[in-house]
Amino acid sequence: MNPRIFLIHATALSIGPIAAAFARLWPEAELINLLEDSLSRDRQRDGRLTEAMTGRLLALARYAERSGADAILFTCSAFGTAIEACKAQAAIPILKPNEAMLEEALALGPNIGLIASFQPTLPALEAELLDAARAAGKTIRVHGALAEGAMEALQAGDALAHDRIVTAAAKSISACDVVCLAQFSMSRAAEAAAEACARPVLTTPESAVAKLRQLLAR
Repeated sequence: MNPRIFLIHATALSIGPIAAAFARLWPEAELINLLEDSLSRDRQRDGRLTEAMTGRLLALARYAERSGADAILFTCSAFGTAIEACKAQAAIPILKPNEAMLEEALALGPNIGLIASFQPTLPALEAELLDAARAAGKTIRVHGALAEGAMEALQAGDALAHDRIVTAAAKSISACDVVCLAQFSMSRAAEAAAEACARPVLTTPESAVAKLRQLLAR
């Protein structure tokens, strides 16, 4: 039987990139999409992750598990501690959006560039990266940059403007061993960003699919 993977999205922009990554790397997986895009709007409005938002994410994870999920992948990067709460109450693997990508980044060097197109992601993901480094016994330096306006351009249908903004942000980060693109929707700009900054560029969809496949093979 093919594995049943529930993908929980807080923005529709994540659906295409993760579907494409599964099609390339794990086409046998059965994908189920749950979209609750008021979460990203409320996260932006409130400026913090609230108890109510955590409860909503827990409810989505419970729904997925009751619906026969073999694993769950969250695709929005601004809800880290809430996803940890989901992990704690689930009997199946749950993966945070950037978890696998950050593991790869830590293996590539101590100076890590981090680019986000959704502002609340930056502090949340930087904290997640520093926690992962401490757990691995590593000292790192994080160089964060906001690709301001990139997500809005993509939502407006201007993919080329999105890619230009992400590429410029990648080029602006100096002294990094690797650059991480935080949003799933940013993966389309990875090749151009890598060329602009002359460093390895990691994306969330590809790393997440590989990690999920590894987890379910155990």
